[in-house]
Amino acid sequence: MTVVDASISADERLVRDRVEQLLAEHPPSSTDARSFLGAQYDAGLAWVHFPEGEGGLGLSPKLQKVVNEAVAAAGGPNPYYRNPIGHGMGAPTVMTHGSDEQKRRYLRPLFTGEEVWCQLFSEPGAGSDVASLSTRAVRDGDEWIVNGQKVWTTLAHLSRWGMLVARTDSEAPKHKGLTYFVVDMHAPGVEVKPLRQMTGEAEFNEVFFTDVRIPDSERLGDVGEGWRVSLTTLMNERVSIGGTVIPRGAGPIAAAVDLWHKRPVEQQSPVLRDRLMQLWIEAEVLRLTNIRASQNRRQGVPGPEGSTGKLHFAELNKKIYELCIDLLGPEGMLYKTYEMVRPETAMASDSVQKAFLRARANSIEGGTSEIMRNILGERVLGLPGDVRTDKALPWSQVPRN
Repeated sequence: MTVVDASISADERLVRDRVEQLLAEHPPSSTDARSFLGAQYDAGLAWVHFPEGEGGLGLSPKLQKVVNEAVAAAGGPNPYYRNPIGHGMGAPTVMTHGSDEQKRRYLRPLFTGEEVWCQLFSEPGAGSDVASLSTRAVRDGDEWIVNGQKVWTTLAHLSRWGMLVARTDSEAPKHKGLTYFVVDMHAPGVEVKPLRQMTGEAEFNEVFFTDVRIPDSERLGDVGEGWRVSLTTLMNERVSIGGTVIPRGAGPIAAAVDLWHKRPVEQQSPVLRDRLMQLWIEAEVLRLTNIRASQNRRQGVPGPEGSTGKLHFAELNKKIYELCIDLLGPEGMLYKTYEMVRPETAMASDSVQKAFLRARANSIEGGTSEIMRNILGERVLGLPGDVRTDKALPWSQVPRN
């Protein structure tokens, strides 16, 4: 006789049954990661809030936690590790704006990690003001010819596909003359060059486009609607960077607590203890805020909670790793190597010193902390927006550096 837990909803029971079947038929200990993730996608457990047949079950996104915890406990692979840009930003953008054919083509290999994705938004002259970008796409029959440069492109050296925003109408206002494409990073005319960071790694890249041809079938959204599509990517990016719900006391703060306990008792000063406890409280506040935000999240374009989590995460991370370096004392000045390495994933750190250096980027990538404060001030608190004198001008008439 099967005992049914009355406190579990029918939807959660469905998810739990699917997970149990997945783990029974594809034990992580004897199934390679790609095959396991493919089976997870086919079972509708990739993103449970996506429609059936497209990696989901059409259920509440809250139930994804059930899947993730069960798979992790069984030693299953983490799809985010190999393809963080695709998983956190590419999938929701394709799901929201892609055609049925694009969803069938892209979503499954994106989830399994067979095809890594990157984001091609920022340019040397268009960072915080992405809408001022100058990379051009000119239509030629059923294709578009792209010329320009992108910068700070994470994992472009590993990517098969890129999410590209290009200018298709220079006489429209800067937010109106953009179009969004999926570009083959192996296409003729695409050149990827490393950008070395102060960690020694080249996780970031600059990408050059010289007469690159993109079929019109690889466009996401309508011509001239690239800004609207890009907001889906940007808002999901902020959630993926700062909106992760982790166990209590885990993550960066765990490193600080561990270093505190390893410190000799005579060096555990009240000042350092107070700094540690204040940061622990802030980490817990962020965790609880992210739990609340995840319960309100919906498919498509997340709300401003993504900017809240991203801002707090970026500033908190820097403060935690500054404390970690202080707790290490003279050892905090040691760094094993600055050899240039092309990493296999983003934001990976194998030492406190490296995490301290890498955390500097948290307040820049995915929108600077200054931009996050503007978003929260205007869209959450209702404060007056910045004066924008160029909003209605044709892009061709906007002064640029």
